Order: sequence, then structure tokens, then C-alpha cells
Amino acid sequence: MSDVIDSKPGTLFWSLAGFFLLFNLLGLLFYYLSVTTTPEQIAESFSGEKQAFLNGTPTWATAAYAMAVNAGVLASIMLLLRKAWAFPIYIVSFVSVLIQDLDSFVLRNGVEVWGASGLYLPAVVIIVCVAELLYTRSAKAKGWLS
Repeated sequence: MSDVIDSKPGTLFWSLAGFFLLFNLLGLLFYYLSVTTTPEQIAESFSGEKQAFLNGTPTWATAAYAMAVNAGVLASIMLLLRKAWAFPIYIVSFVSVLIQDLDSFVLRNGVEVWGASGLYLPAVVIIVCVAELLYTRSAKAKGWLS
């Protein structure tokens, strides 16, 4: 058994890193749409309770959303560049996601407003964040990141 670490990642690395970047870019697009949608556009698309929920998002939760998606995009780029900085930046993204979800689902009870189906997307986001962290840590341990 060899103790030599293979410093060349395979196809799975590049595929996952690309997926992580696309996922985070999609999150960035959703963030952009959420901050550029006017109250009038919200009123056309949602009922009164959902309008109040969307229009009542505190600034700190919107800032956490911005941090989550921007850090996720930056970390994904760092991962594609094989930089170890990807891991701590993914941590920032993950913590920001948790802060955003704290507002939506703990402080403002988003499940009551959106129903149980409102948990699907946040659950997927958390799962992907954990996968990003685990995979990046593994890639670093394998010597793929510098």
C-alpha cells in the first residue's frame, strides 16, 4: 500500500465542482430576483399572508442571503481553481444559510405561511452545503487543493 497522495483529481472532482458552481450561481440568480422584485410584483403573484412574509424580511436576513450565495459562488470558483480557501469560504456560506433559515423558519414561522412544501428548497440547500463542505475537506485531504 502506498502513502503517496494522488494530486490530480479525476472526473468526479471536476463534475462536482462544476455542479457546485452552477448550483450557487442559480442561488445568486434567485437572490438577485428576490431583491429586485417590487412590492407590486409580489402583490400580483402572492396572497396577502405570503406578501407580508416576503415584504417583511429583515435586512439582516437579506444580508445573510447575499453572503450565502456570494460566498458559495466564490468558494466554488476556488474549488475549481483547486485552492484550499474553498473550505473556509464554504463554511461562511453554510453559516449564512443557517442564519437566513433562522429568520424564515424559526423567528417568522415560514412553514405556517408556505406549508410543509416550503421546506423542500431550504432542505436541498442545506444538503448541498454539507456536501460542499465534506467534499472540499476530502479533496484537501487527498492533496488536490493547495
